[in-house]
Amino acid sequence: MDSSTSPSPTVSQRDQCMVEGQVFQIYNYFIHNPGNQLGMLQLQRDKHIAFLTKALRQLGPSFCTLDANRPWLCYWILHSIALLGESVDDELENDAIDFLSRCQDPNGGYGGGPGQMPHLATTYAAVNSLLTLGSDKSLSSINRHNLYQFFLRMKDASGGFRMHDAGEVDVRACYTAISVASVLNILDHELVQNVGNYISSCQTYEGGIAGEPGSEAHGGYTFCGLATMILIDEVHRLDLTSLIDWVVFRQGVECGFQGRTNKLVDGCYSFWQGGTCALLQALDPFISAKFVQDAVERGDYSTDSSETATTSDLTEHCLDGTSSQVDETCHSTHQGQVDGCDQVDFSSIGFNFLKECGGIGPLYHSMALQQYILLCCQVLDGGFRDKPGKMRDYYHTCYCLSGLSTCQYSLSKNAASPPLPRALSGPYSNLLEPIHPLYNIVLDRYHEAHDFFSRS
Repeated sequence: MDSSTSPSPTVSQRDQCMVEGQVFQIYNYFIHNPGNQLGMLQLQRDKHIAFLTKALRQLGPSFCTLDANRPWLCYWILHSIALLGESVDDELENDAIDFLSRCQDPNGGYGGGPGQMPHLATTYAAVNSLLTLGSDKSLSSINRHNLYQFFLRMKDASGGFRMHDAGEVDVRACYTAISVASVLNILDHELVQNVGNYISSCQTYEGGIAGEPGSEAHGGYTFCGLATMILIDEVHRLDLTSLIDWVVFRQGVECGFQGRTNKLVDGCYSFWQGGTCALLQALDPFISAKFVQDAVERGDYSTDSSETATTSDLTEHCLDGTSSQVDETCHSTHQGQVDGCDQVDFSSIGFNFLKECGGIGPLYHSMALQQYILLCCQVLDGGFRDKPGKMRDYYHTCYCLSGLSTCQYSLSKNAASPPLPRALSGPYSNLLEPIHPLYNIVLDRYHEAHDFFSRS
């Protein structure tokens, strides 16, 4: 074709070429300077701690635009500090508890600041912040009774949840409500009812999960949807094979993840997509068994029906290592309604998910993703960014570190066991704290909260 008549590149194509050029310039320098490689891959731990702790005391005037997101700022900063193996001093901890308590609405839930309306997203951020602080004072400050009533008020007839009074219904709302209810040990069948219907209706033809029915598959919503379906024991209702296909193809030539098809790489998806891969990796025995069962149902295999487990049996077996706790007559119908399943113990699913399930390695190139995070997203003066050329911020610092932790433990059979050095890119001093893959809370803090609320 004559070059004069060839179509001009689109804006997306030009942006993609620009990002690739910036990333490959960094990689080219890294490759041709072998003596500096270990230093370039060094996690600037002290710089990150200084960047984060300063923000807990004072933020600049430009942050007034995030006035309705103040619990999120607490979570992004506190969780990042915890991932780095540090904690805040008693004064800062007490100040954080006091501030978040003033964000708690008298009728349940947390707003974006004192006096603001309660919202499921800021409720998730506030509760995760208090769990990350981890003291009895912080955990006991959560009014679980009122919070449960707030969740009931946000429940929508579609099966999903509204983000706030008269707000939008989407997969984020489902995850934030179910995740918080699960970790606080207040999740029950009334909250769970028809949530699986709503989320399964959001899975798209691509395999990923959209924010609402009919929308585009997105990395953040996919993590939220998959994690929610695990927590409500209905993950078998998703097309997990197509979900795997979609998520693994979101890792691009830059070595990082994009959030949607034909979009640019972004460091935050190191967790949203990498975390989805971690959940799928843990579900491998169930996915493999379901693949065989689907083949049997299609007639590809001939198997005695008495030897074929139901998908709900397989889910429960994967999640808690035994099917004895759930009666064999508890099966999900094609409509997603659950018959005779009142004995499902939702409080144990998040805890039991930590048990060894996956028998495979990571579904993505873990070492490449670590290099993208450390070389392209890390700011040497502290903090992380979306991609080269962008500014550092607390959101990307939180989710780049969360994704880095997920990478580091992706070869571990036990989340609590330190990984082998070969699992880390850079020096072993880069090792972060492990997280609970369903809640994105540092694992030690999760166990403390689980014990506390199991006694309450």
